[in-house]
Amino acid sequence: MQDSQEYWKQLAGEEAVKYIEDGMVIGIGTGTTAAYMVRALARRIQEGLRIIGAVPTSEATAALARSLGVPLTDLDTHPELDLAIDGADEIDPQLNLIKGGGGALLREKIVESAARRFIVIADRTKLVQKLGLTVPLPVETVPFAATPVRRQLEKLGARVQLRMHDQQPFRTDNGNIILDCFFADGISDPPTLQTSIRSIVGVVETGLFLHMTKRAIIGDEQGVQVLQ
Repeated sequence: MQDSQEYWKQLAGEEAVKYIEDGMVIGIGTGTTAAYMVRALARRIQEGLRIIGAVPTSEATAALARSLGVPLTDLDTHPELDLAIDGADEIDPQLNLIKGGGGALLREKIVESAARRFIVIADRTKLVQKLGLTVPLPVETVPFAATPVRRQLEKLGARVQLRMHDQQPFRTDNGNIILDCFFADGISDPPTLQTSIRSIVGVVETGLFLHMTKRAIIGDEQGVQVLQ
């Protein structure tokens, strides 16, 4: 299954780069599926595709892109992007997403909000009927506010876990921490939850990406399917 899943991710990533055209400024996502897309983009550039530049959503993606010869730019130089392509941890039937399993949710949301179009790529295991049943919802938080924010999230019904890495609190590229929120019955009203969490002082951003994409490219045993 793991080998199949990796192949499905690769199929989705390679299909997505077909939407990239000469002269575009693009946003490139973070995570295992996005990495396949970045590698496929590098191959297209070697074959003659000419993009103005790519804005990476994390330091890890920036390093990968540089190593492959993908030209990078930033949002100061290009505040409006033609297209962003990124993965997701869950995708519901309305193409609402949970993202942030890789810890890059804030930069991902900034880049994808700056794009005229955002295409999400995933393998079929990421398709769910209801958000929050298979993965926690990440909430990026200022470290100073960790305990008050945790208490407010618990009042919203979440079981909250500080994300750790190498026995230390995980730090995002922005120097913040992530509180992973588990909801026993999933998230029944994503927009209301989004509003409630964002109103908590000390919260920087949530991993709910609502109404941000109209197209998902899904890799599965049939090949690739496009959900609109």
